Amino acid sequence: MEALRPVPRTLLRDRAYEVIRDAIVAGEIEPGTVVRDADLAERLGLSRAPVREAFSRLVDEGLLESKPQSYTRVTPVVAAEVRDAAAVVGAMHELVTRVAVPRLRAADLDEMRAANGRFALAVTGGDVDAALRADDELHDVLVRVSGNRAAAATVARYTPLIRRLERRRFGEGGSCRSAGLHERLIEACADGDTEGAVRVTVAIWHTLADLADPVDPA
Repeated sequence: MEALRPVPRTLLRDRAYEVIRDAIVAGEIEPGTVVRDADLAERLGLSRAPVREAFSRLVDEGLLESKPQSYTRVTPVVAAEVRDAAAVVGAMHELVTRVAVPRLRAADLDEMRAANGRFALAVTGGDVDAALRADDELHDVLVRVSGNRAAAATVARYTPLIRRLERRRFGEGGSCRSAGLHERLIEACADGDTEGAVRVTVAIWHTLADLADPVDPA
């Protein structure tokens, strides 16, 4: 039993953050819903401290809004905020693509192809969660290979704002145009065509930014 040690508090905080963030992005906790640290702590089997810390991080990232001594609630999906997030995340992906393409190995390209295969199947089958997960896995290859930790942190921070809108669009019967763009991206990467890969990356993120155009605040 010596191997069993208390879970570090930071891990509990991070786990609480991930679970609550994912529930908000998935729409399980809807925009406008008031959330209480005591309630969520009980549901998660945690103390209130890591949940409060998760709330603070989610407020900073724009998924929660808080009025001291009054409420903490899930923010609405606001078109301008989604477009801003898409612009920032897109710029980071352009940066990492430019750095990563000359460094990619055959195994990295195989990983991207496999992720795009999962993405295409998920889109065809209407599996939103699997589609978004595969999309992240594909682009994360370039983020990882670039080695740019600041870009990785920025992508991780702002992508959930975009994913929340994407899930809504899929749920409304919207289509995804990224599978073909992913193929073009992978081809450019395989050819060592950095500028071509960057151009496709720009097209991918412009497509995502366009999703925000018809959205009204929730």
